[in-house]
Amino acid sequence: MILNLSNAGKSYRIVVDGKEYLFLNKRIGDIIDISPILPGYKIKLTGGSDVSGVPMRPDLEGPVKKYLLVSGGVGYRAKRKGEKARKLFRGNVYTNDIVQVNAIVVESGSVQPTHTPSNKNKK
Repeated sequence: MILNLSNAGKSYRIVVDGKEYLFLNKRIGDIIDISPILPGYKIKLTGGSDVSGVPMRPDLEGPVKKYLLVSGGVGYRAKRKGEKARKLFRGNVYTNDIVQVNAIVVESGSVQPTHTPSNKNKK
């Protein structure tokens, strides 16, 4: 699982291995303590996406996957004014299917977060 953490204009990508239980059954908007990952830090969950890249939507309740008719907001940008589309979204509850968690820092700890190097080769 990857944690994208935003703090004061900077963003950090942290790979979370073995600590996924911190996010399970939490909702978008919840404030959680991530001391096992970063000591002293509290974060507010703001979204995420699953294995296939489907974004989470805060107004879709539960751990579901649904097609919604949307005209804007999270996961869709209309090309023309008034345009709507039916798109696939995840609910606002974090499950094992979520691989990316987006969050903002509410309370900082003593340790500064650092980027976790990825295993992918960059072009």
